[in-house]
Amino acid sequence: MKTQFEARMLRIHFGEDDKCQGKPLHEAILAKCKELGVAGATVYRGIEGYGTSTRIRHANHWTFSKDAPIMCSIIDTEEQIGRLIPHLDKMVQEGLMAVSRVEVIRYTQVPATTPQQPE
Repeated sequence: MKTQFEARMLRIHFGEDDKCQGKPLHEAILAKCKELGVAGATVYRGIEGYGTSTRIRHANHWTFSKDAPIMCSIIDTEEQIGRLIPHLDKMVQEGLMAVSRVEVIRYTQVPATTPQQPE
């Protein structure tokens, strides 16, 4: 089954060493997304990058450094993303968030129940 609808994509950029209540920030974000019933979230580990601090972060397999750039990409309805952002405001100490409109094409074998597709 193929469904198509407009949604929002939220991308959060931060560092691998960032924490939230003692655990890795990306784990905390994914747990909150799952708790809120967000449609989908994926964590990407980058090779190199910088953000608000302008400090260059590296993913170097030759050292024990865990300072790679991380991006969480989250897709759901505007309402669900709106519900998530206040939680992220408390979790992300330093980073960058970008929200954009996206056209979603979903392929499933059974009809999906979330997010609600507009008629």
